[in-house]
Amino acid sequence: MRNILAIIEREMRAYFSSPIAYVVLTIFVFLSGVFFRTILAQVMQMGLISQMQAQQFGPRPMDMPGMISRGFLSTMSVILLFMIPMITMGLFSEEKKRGTIELLLTAPLTDLQVVIGKFFAAGTFFLILLVSTWVPMSVLYFYGSPASGPILTAYLGLLLYGLSIIAIGVFISTLTENQIISAVLSFGVIMLLWLVDVMASQAESTSKEVLTYLSILSHLDDFTKGVLATSHIVFYLSLMLVALFLTYRSIDSLRWRG
Repeated sequence: MRNILAIIEREMRAYFSSPIAYVVLTIFVFLSGVFFRTILAQVMQMGLISQMQAQQFGPRPMDMPGMISRGFLSTMSVILLFMIPMITMGLFSEEKKRGTIELLLTAPLTDLQVVIGKFFAAGTFFLILLVSTWVPMSVLYFYGSPASGPILTAYLGLLLYGLSIIAIGVFISTLTENQIISAVLSFGVIMLLWLVDVMASQAESTSKEVLTYLSILSHLDDFTKGVLATSHIVFYLSLMLVALFLTYRSIDSLRWRG
């Protein structure tokens, strides 16, 4: 455990000693604020229209905090699609470029400790991004009384979704020594998993069920609606484990090639 913590500390120092962490944080916080304000304005406009209709047709219940939180957190999943490859792109590729990968592999560390340490480091930075979204979300609690259950469920979904993407990005980072190529490949693979949902909508019944299950987006939808299903948790955990296993095998092959 001490070795894993040492790797996490090393990677976190690397993040914040370079502009990457500050650029990602600044862009993410700025975009989350802009989108929250936009979604808030749209829902408020819908509320005004609903009030006008209520005068003619009677009152209709409208969960404005729920609509705002669902719209905002769904939008965050799209932003993370672009942000996370920037977090994972240099985890192994930069080590290979600088030649420090040999030092890492010959250190008194197991391959599994290296993989888990780097994964947890990226996951910790991702958690910082998620926590920052509570700044705009706190507005809902300041001015209203939203249901916390669905919001926490949505955050759990975002956490699992993000960690799955990170695991994929960590694996792809082992395949190249160029950070830009790593980021582009990670984005391409993640986008492909997104597009599976589009293909599922056009597929036949049997194929549709398979493609829908393989889509990382379809599993996140239920979380944002406040639905907590074991099958969705199992999917994200399975995706994480497969990606981390591939990372482990990739690092193992580097050791043997070295």
